[in-house]
Amino acid sequence: MEVLVQWFSTHLSQFISPEGAVFIISMIPILELRGGLLAASLLKIPAVKAIPICIAGNIIPIPFILLFIRQIFKWLKKTKLFRGLIVKLENRAMGKSDQIKRYEFLGLLLFVGIPLPGTGAWTGSLIASLLEVDIKKSSIAIFCGLVMATVIMYVVSYGIVGNVVH
Repeated sequence: MEVLVQWFSTHLSQFISPEGAVFIISMIPILELRGGLLAASLLKIPAVKAIPICIAGNIIPIPFILLFIRQIFKWLKKTKLFRGLIVKLENRAMGKSDQIKRYEFLGLLLFVGIPLPGTGAWTGSLIASLLEVDIKKSSIAIFCGLVMATVIMYVVSYGIVGNVVH
């Protein structure tokens, strides 16, 4: 992930402000808030400024995923071009859904909040939508998970990595 974050940070910050680059990085699946905070640290953006930018960037796609992804997937599966990709994405997401099925709110919160590969707000929203978890419950769990991930990634990005980079 660090290589991707460095690449996006370098290339985006040539065309837009460092804060804009961090915002965009935070919106990208896989990188999300974790990548945004890491990028902010590398771009020397103070944490107090970076944290709200990363949270906003990461949270913007969530309502759209929760509300529309099932319909979009259903439509895309009707096309020959995207059917295989969508089935693969659904299977991959559902393969990570055990703790969310079992514990719903707490499972979703932990899934989004503990920054491990393949977890995060995008995947958590996708799983919540596919499992048809109540939208209010899933929105709150995802937001709380983002706050948890923010704290963890702040320590990693501005503590451990920040001390190595600076």
